[in-house]
Amino acid sequence: MPQPSTDIVPADWPTWSTPEPRVIRPLPGGLTNRSYLLAAGDRRLVLRLNTRDSAALDIDRAAEAEALGRATRAELCAPVVHNDPQHRYLVTEFIEGDTCQPDDPRHLDLLADLTADIHALPAVRAHLQCQDKADTYWQAIDPAAAVYGDLLSLGDRVSDHLAAAEALCEKRTLCHNDLVAGNLVLSGPETLWAIDWEYAAMGDPFFDIALIVEEHCLDENQQSRFLEGYLRRPVTAPDLERLQHGRVVYRYLSLLWYAVRLTRYGQHQPETEAIVSEGITALNGFLQDSRR
Repeated sequence: MPQPSTDIVPADWPTWSTPEPRVIRPLPGGLTNRSYLLAAGDRRLVLRLNTRDSAALDIDRAAEAEALGRATRAELCAPVVHNDPQHRYLVTEFIEGDTCQPDDPRHLDLLADLTADIHALPAVRAHLQCQDKADTYWQAIDPAAAVYGDLLSLGDRVSDHLAAAEALCEKRTLCHNDLVAGNLVLSGPETLWAIDWEYAAMGDPFFDIALIVEEHCLDENQQSRFLEGYLRRPVTAPDLERLQHGRVVYRYLSLLWYAVRLTRYGQHQPETEAIVSEGITALNGFLQDSRR
């Protein structure tokens, strides 16, 4: 049964709920924020308490609020109930659903449609420039970290891919930039929702696509099906070239993101150090394979 949790539910809850919200349980997932399922009368809500490291992780909460407004109106995300003006927390409706399984062709088609719909949303003011994002992460990484030298060496190898991805980007669209499995909710057989929009910004749509390919481990056949569903046309060689550059850039930025976390919490997160070390090895191998 839900229990009162005055230490979790923000004190200004009367601004967004008539009945006093009660915490049902913590919600799993999320590497930076803490989320809870709430009961507010007959409603089920999600309370997300934002990380204090938003600046170090280059999270623009104002841009997130702007993107969420557009996505809510387009019915692509969990509807926003309240976005704290000071960006300390966010409250949305709770969507009951299942995990998206891209191994299921129908799920993959829904993911392609959702991605295309997100990229068709009106523009927001925030922009993702991958080189700028990398520079921001580098400023937060401790030079004394054991992986610092390996990351520097890797950065030299990735620079050409960053430049090529930027040159090949024909049009910037609103991108979610974090469409991992934990941020997708399948509600019924035909509806897929995206949650956690904190990295949303105008950017290269192929960066979003590359993230999906990498995070969902899509094989070549799945990549082709996804791209054809997203593009609504046959896949071309330039499409594959953009995807390849995007995959390198995504892997690199993901490594830097984890390196920032390692700097902040390294002594408490040995698993993060392993993720970075293994990721460096994997990306070096990927770069070697891509040259063949």
